[in-house]
Amino acid sequence: MRSGGGGVAAVEETALHQVPNRLFANRLDKNGDGRVSIDELMWLLERTGIDTCRADELELLLGKTSLDFIDFLFFYDTIINIDGNKLEENQDSLIENDLHKAFEVFDSNGDGLISSEELQNALSRLGLWDEHSSSPDCKSIITAYDTNSDGFLDFEEFKDMMLFAKS
Repeated sequence: MRSGGGGVAAVEETALHQVPNRLFANRLDKNGDGRVSIDELMWLLERTGIDTCRADELELLLGKTSLDFIDFLFFYDTIINIDGNKLEENQDSLIENDLHKAFEVFDSNGDGLISSEELQNALSRLGLWDEHSSSPDCKSIITAYDTNSDGFLDFEEFKDMMLFAKS
């Protein structure tokens, strides 16, 4: 038995690499010839919700009528990365949407800028501001993130402040 090593992460990575192997052998290569046809790939794409092309388009894209296991691994990896990128894009857009909503709470006059007074009012309403504490005043907070030195926070500066505070 080997000691040290990757633990749970190594087991998860090994399991992830076994998915395309099992998928290829047990589900896709229906005739057992060691190759996956365009029709079999279309079945996979439809099952995963990626049915945005026709069989003839897929064949043109691949330049082949079937894939051996190695080619299938590249194809599978590409599909996984496309889905992962979509998930990341969706998550980024949700964060961006939440930040816009938060910005509107702070920008009480709706001019697209947050002044030190608006920042202090919003923090007070949220119970996050104590005038008697020794923490920096709102002007100092604005100055720290005000990259264009106009004395206000626009949305991008606000976003930088919020994302910095999150990390």
